Amino acid sequence: MTGTVSPDIAAEDEVVDLASELIRIDTSNTGEPDTVVGEQEAAEYVAAKLTEVGYEVELVESGAPRRMNVFARLKGADPERGALLLHGHLDVVPADASEWSVHPFSGAVQDGYVWGRGAVDMKDMVAMIIAVARWFKRTGTVPPRDIVFAFVADEEAGGKFGAGWLVEHRPDLFEGCTEAVGEVGGFSLTVGEDQRVYLIESAEKGMAWMRLQARGKPGHGSFLHDDNAVTRLSEAVARLGNHRFPLVMTDTVRAFVEQMRELTGQEFPEDDIEGALAKLGPVARMVGATVRDTANPTMLSAGYKANVIPSTAEATVDCRILPGRRDAFLREVDELLGPDVTREWITDLPALETPFEGPLVEAMAAALQAEDPNSRAIPYMLSGGTDAKHFSDLGIRGFGFAPLRLPPDLDFASLFHGIDERVPVDALKFGTRVLERFLLSS
Repeated sequence: MTGTVSPDIAAEDEVVDLASELIRIDTSNTGEPDTVVGEQEAAEYVAAKLTEVGYEVELVESGAPRRMNVFARLKGADPERGALLLHGHLDVVPADASEWSVHPFSGAVQDGYVWGRGAVDMKDMVAMIIAVARWFKRTGTVPPRDIVFAFVADEEAGGKFGAGWLVEHRPDLFEGCTEAVGEVGGFSLTVGEDQRVYLIESAEKGMAWMRLQARGKPGHGSFLHDDNAVTRLSEAVARLGNHRFPLVMTDTVRAFVEQMRELTGQEFPEDDIEGALAKLGPVARMVGATVRDTANPTMLSAGYKANVIPSTAEATVDCRILPGRRDAFLREVDELLGPDVTREWITDLPALETPFEGPLVEAMAAALQAEDPNSRAIPYMLSGGTDAKHFSDLGIRGFGFAPLRLPPDLDFASLFHGIDERVPVDALKFGTRVLERFLLSS
């Protein structure tokens, strides 16, 4: 039975409030299950919003207490077509309130923005999905094919207690899904006077978090010592962290460069591709990281007392690997580490790349064009990773498409996991309209 919400309330009329309310639910994911908060509360909030307008929802706990996920399905006109998975994650990275202009979990709506942790990663998109889902149900709208709405836990820690668990243990929830849309893409980049490109994620680097360990002989810190685990590990970490992996132009990056050259007239010579990409402004940090593998040391651990040489030392390295580069990457890593440092994977998720073509891509471009005639959709590769990695195990082809028309001077890339994370109110409403058009034509 349909809820009491008036069908006259359009999706874009609700999306700002939905985003603000979601941000106010602290769903910080530290990566340590015992300290995770808020995911269950957020899931119950989403479930209530969908149930209110008549959806049958399923709440699913994914492998650990309170790691909660929400699923709902809207039947489409053609049951023979593959279903579309529309997914968003409910967790966010932690935030230190002392560093922010507003409280990171205030959901404040001021100065034309919705502020708070998750505003762009990715409670903005979650709010857009909920708003459109509610609008479809209230108005009796039937999309061209089935849509599966999925709101999942634990993306920020790799999805072990979220999408990864669901794919392994509850594949039935994704029955019939052939394509998926989630983060990080669909945002605009202004390239000329009133000319925008919208970057659609059609590829993403592999995500591999690696633990290194060196062993040595323990002893007193005052003695001469030539078998020091800390020294051995530090030298290996420095070699790896300072290494420059070879430049590789994947199909997606090449397509991005060719279309940007056509639109802007700017040259992107392969012998200085990174210098050319750097001229794109703040988004260059995101795009520039997709022409090489990276291995960035992020954590070090050794010892327990100043005058004791420990027997072991450990480091954690965040590795991001281009499609098709895994074997070559590992050979380089092992050569840099040498025989006395061992490695093991903490998280190991594959790189993805799919052609930027087909009816789904055409529907994205058309929806953007309808709301922004001076727009063009182009592919790009994400330097990070998303839950699309897990869904690909079920044969689901994924794209990043959370549409936002952004102010030309907004440093959008810096807002991901950054201080004063915020999303423009107008961009939220724009994205909701685009998402509605897209789902009605996909």
